[in-house]
Amino acid sequence: MRYLARLLVIVWTIRRFGLDDMALAAFSGRRFRWLRTVLSLGRRWREPRGVRLRLALERLGPIFVKFGQVLSTRRDLLPPDIAIELAKLQDDVPPFDAAHSRQLIEQAFGRSIEQLFETFDAEPVASASIAQVHFATLKGGREVAVKVLRPGMLDVIDDDIALLRTLASWVERLSADGRRLKPREVVAEFDTYLHDELDLVREAANAAQLRRNMDGLNLVMVPEMIWELCTQDVIVMERMSGVPISQLQRLVEAGVDIPKLARDGVTIFFTQVFRDGFFHADMHPGNIQVSLAPSTFGRYIALDFGIIGTLNETDKDYLAQNFVAFFQRDYKRVAQLHIESGWVPAETRVDELESAVRAVCEPHFDRPLKDISLGQVLMRLFQASRRFNVEIQPQLVLLQKTLLNVEGLGRQLDPELDLWATAKPFLERWMDEQIGARALLNQVKKEAPRYAQLLPELPRLLHEVLKRQSQPQDSALVQALLHEQRRTNRLLQAVIYGGLGFVLGLVAMRFYASL
Repeated sequence: MRYLARLLVIVWTIRRFGLDDMALAAFSGRRFRWLRTVLSLGRRWREPRGVRLRLALERLGPIFVKFGQVLSTRRDLLPPDIAIELAKLQDDVPPFDAAHSRQLIEQAFGRSIEQLFETFDAEPVASASIAQVHFATLKGGREVAVKVLRPGMLDVIDDDIALLRTLASWVERLSADGRRLKPREVVAEFDTYLHDELDLVREAANAAQLRRNMDGLNLVMVPEMIWELCTQDVIVMERMSGVPISQLQRLVEAGVDIPKLARDGVTIFFTQVFRDGFFHADMHPGNIQVSLAPSTFGRYIALDFGIIGTLNETDKDYLAQNFVAFFQRDYKRVAQLHIESGWVPAETRVDELESAVRAVCEPHFDRPLKDISLGQVLMRLFQASRRFNVEIQPQLVLLQKTLLNVEGLGRQLDPELDLWATAKPFLERWMDEQIGARALLNQVKKEAPRYAQLLPELPRLLHEVLKRQSQPQDSALVQALLHEQRRTNRLLQAVIYGGLGFVLGLVAMRFYASL
């Protein structure tokens, strides 16, 4: 009954804001015009369609707001009036009561606001689907941002996820194509990430990890967490000062190199994905600012780390090889990789898949983003994946969503950006570090502590083996000793070869350093 009530709320909201009329307006057939006329009887809307869509998504809750946030980055796919309204979902969702926010903070820390902070701004500076942010000053004068979780989010998300799970089950039962898309697994991944976002301590830990990973890149800044003031419902972090990346005119007037900013964004994304396997997966413009401070001028400022994507080494390797093959236009290798990874059935003919991939990708190389129709690319990719029974990889759903965000952001910053040319050098360098000379050097450095532990044990192990061989033993014990001897010999060989590799690695390091 609880889920049924939620479904009725969704249906009522769709009708209340005329979203059904908006959906039917996309169809031009006579029957659809007739149906639209019937459904619109007695309904008149004062607000424009973009406003109605935004209000409906806000009313329906976090999952729908996040869907609107993703759409808002795709101005190439949306009419301008809708894109402008959906952009307000990035950091301008109606806030909850300031007195309630104050109460939640005091409950979380067991102290009054006056005891916690020197100053506290009751008016939130930003409000999103999951939480809102207030500026404050700690005792001692340090400026901070206080993030407070919206109350009642868990029940709403659980109800919506339950509905999505039921819908996914129906899709899998009724459609063979639906089973290929693995909707239940995709919903399960979505469920995990949304519940993770409700734990602000987890978000703080994500921010700390990303801050360490990005240290030294000098392209992006991540706020420092104030750990003694971090709980599941409230976290306090370093206050970051910057201009929202959506305010392009302000950035241009301040002298920011916008094309460089677009290229830096691509570099940050590929670094997080392929070097670290740990990436910010909610990169809509509301979570990204640009610093104008003299010491960090032109650097990105990343905010909101509730949704973080991770990749294991296998996925990173296959993805990187796919990207490199794409950039080299080696479509046969792309087809082979899809078969090797199990993303398409093993009996798929390589030449047929190669031809399909070439037909999708070749028309879009060496062209700036402004000349690429993403809608057409997605349509042809869907047709090809359906033909070859390509299975959706649920663990890559967040990566795909983030890639759409990055591509949409790049399109807004610099329509002349060549995404392929910008990313290719980075991926080729990464592949060299994975399988080339640098990879060998990095592996030797990684294994050096292990070799340092094994080397002192070798004399004792050899002495024990020789001592046992000099004594008469029964056959079973002899076999055991022989096995131990063989194991020791292999260990000795590994250490010797490892030592040689370590020495060669040091020589290689000196060689690289001299270049």
